[in-house]
Amino acid sequence: MFTLFLKEINGFLNSLIGYIVMIVFLVITGLFLWVLPLDSNILDFGYASMDGLFIIAPFVFLFLIPAITMRSFADEKKSGTIELLMTQPLTDLQVILAKYFAGLVLVIFSLLPTLVYFFSVYRLGLPHGNLDTGSMWGSYIGLVFLAAAFVAVGIFSSSVTDNQIISFIIAVFLSATFYMGFELFYTFILSGSIGLVIQSFGINAHYSSISRGVIDTRDIIYFISISAFFIMLTKLTLESRKW
Repeated sequence: MFTLFLKEINGFLNSLIGYIVMIVFLVITGLFLWVLPLDSNILDFGYASMDGLFIIAPFVFLFLIPAITMRSFADEKKSGTIELLMTQPLTDLQVILAKYFAGLVLVIFSLLPTLVYFFSVYRLGLPHGNLDTGSMWGSYIGLVFLAAAFVAVGIFSSSVTDNQIISFIIAVFLSATFYMGFELFYTFILSGSIGLVIQSFGINAHYSSISRGVIDTRDIIYFISISAFFIMLTKLTLESRKW
């Protein structure tokens, strides 16, 4: 399993797509945080805060992560290597987890350079270090959990088709639905206690909770559950080839 994990990592790093995805993520977040005259611009905002990054990053992830995962199984199916892969001395679940963790590690790699933003904001604060670090680290943890859920969705989307573009579209649609769909349903259609219950099924409610710097076990269980749910769906999809 670890060998396949390293193979997936090397496959991304030896191709342009891995670097392009990381660069696009950093360029977009950098533009919103430092260049464009928007509310997320740190210099215009006048306060030592990285809230803009954690508001923008999930929307970038909606497209960045499907781009990373779209080839996971779709490419194997199209090239005809899926059967060879599945005859390796690994279970279906081990193959899925190897690809899953490889995708997640690549997303984490793309987040690491944003620590430069943290250092910059830390130095810009008056006095130096006038930054809510608890909330910031909570937001980073929230982004990792969010990425874990989106990667699971992307892996599943790649398993249902042999076309990378279709995989990308399915992953974007499902990720957007789980991230914003329940929130929009609560906002525009059904409020009250029932609406709150429906809202709690959405990713944004739990991501926002962690981003406040409070690590609640309910939020952690939610993200683990949704990731496990799509991983098991992927397993069922791959097993269906034997039926």
